Amino acid sequence: MATDIKDAVRAVDAAAVMGLLPVRPRLLALGEPTHGEDALLGLRNELFRQFVEQEGYRTIAIESDCLMGLVVDDYVTSGTGTLDEAVERGFSHAWGSLAANRELVRWMRAHNEGRPASERVRFAGFDGPLEISGAASPRQALTALHGYLSTGVDADLLPCSAEALDRLLGADDRWTDPAAMTDPARSVGRSAEAGRLRLLADELVALLDAQTPHLITATGRDDWDRARLYGRTATGLLRYHYGMADTSPARMARLCASRDMMMAHNLLAVAARGPALVHAHNSHLQREKSTMRMWQGPVEWWSAGALVSALLGAEYAFVATALGTIRHQGVDTPAPDTVEGVLYALPEDRCVIDAPRLAAALGGTRLGRRVSPWFGYAPLDPAHLENSDGLVFVKDVPQS
Repeated sequence: MATDIKDAVRAVDAAAVMGLLPVRPRLLALGEPTHGEDALLGLRNELFRQFVEQEGYRTIAIESDCLMGLVVDDYVTSGTGTLDEAVERGFSHAWGSLAANRELVRWMRAHNEGRPASERVRFAGFDGPLEISGAASPRQALTALHGYLSTGVDADLLPCSAEALDRLLGADDRWTDPAAMTDPARSVGRSAEAGRLRLLADELVALLDAQTPHLITATGRDDWDRARLYGRTATGLLRYHYGMADTSPARMARLCASRDMMMAHNLLAVAARGPALVHAHNSHLQREKSTMRMWQGPVEWWSAGALVSALLGAEYAFVATALGTIRHQGVDTPAPDTVEGVLYALPEDRCVIDAPRLAAALGGTRLGRRVSPWFGYAPLDPAHLENSDGLVFVKDVPQS
C-alpha cells in the first residue's frame, strides 16, 4: 500500500494539479481546512501565479465579501486608489491584515501594469456581505442597482424612486443588529418594509434583465455585470434577513444554505467570464453536503461547490487541502489511522495527491476522521476522498 500511495504523490505546482484533471476546468477550486494561515495563502498565491502564466487563468475568487472585492478589482485592473486602501477596504473577515493577501493584491497590480484589458487578471470576492454574527444592510446593493438603472432606462420603467427605497430601508443598524443572529425576534427580515423591499428588488432585477441588450450597448459589459452582482446581492441579502427572522428548528440550516447559494451564484458569474481559481474553506467547495455543529445543534446543507458542480460538471474541479500540524493552534502530529496520519508518514513536506488513486490504494483500510482540538480547523473526512479531484497536503504549518 505504501508504494501505491507514493505513486499518487507529485510535487506541488500547477502542472501537477492540472495533470489530475481530464480537462482544464472553468472553475478550479482549491480548498483549505482553516482560515488565516499565511503559509497556506502563500501556497495559493504561488499556484495562482502559475495558473495565470502557464494555463491562461485570469481571475482569482476568494471567500470574501463580493461587494468589498470590487475595491480590490478596481485597484488591480485600473490602479484606482492605493494598495493600502485596497487591502483595508477590499476584504471582509479582517483578511486584509494578512501579509499573503496583501502580496496577492500587489502582484496582481504589478502583473496588470501596461497590459491590455484582455490579458489583465481580475479579483472577485464570492461570499455575501455576511459575517458569522450577522448580515449587512441591503442598502448598498439596492441603491447601486437602482442608480445604475436610473441612468440607463426611462424613469417610468422604474418600480420606485430612490427616496422610496431609502424610506423602506430605514437606519442600517436595524439590519445589522448582532443580537438578531441568536434571537429571531430582533430581525427586521419579515417586517412589512422588508417584504416590500423583496418585491422591489425582484422588479429591479427583472428590469435589468429585460433591458440587457440596451444596457450592455449603452454602459458596457463590465458595468452591466456589476449591476447583476448588485441584483444578486440585494435579493440574496433580503432572503438571508428573512431567514434570520425564522423561528423554526430549520433556521440555521436555511441560513447556511442561503449563504452558499449566494456563493454559488457569484461563482457561476465568475465562470461565465473565463477560467478562475477559487479559494475558500473546504466545506464551501466540496461536492458533498457540508455539516457544522452550532448552538442549535448540528446543521447540514449543500455547499456552493456541490451546487456549482451539479451545473458545470467537469468544468468544476475541487482540490482539497489537508494538514499535518498547526502546532501554534494546538494541532499536533496526526494519528496514523487518519488520512492526515497516512500522509504525514510520507517524506514530502508538501505534495499534490491523486485523491481517487489514494482512496483506491487505501482500499478497505478503515480510517477515522481526525479529532480537531481547535474550532477553527476542520480535518478531512476520509469518506469525501473519492469525490475530490485531488488533494494538496502540507505537513507542518508554521506560525506566521
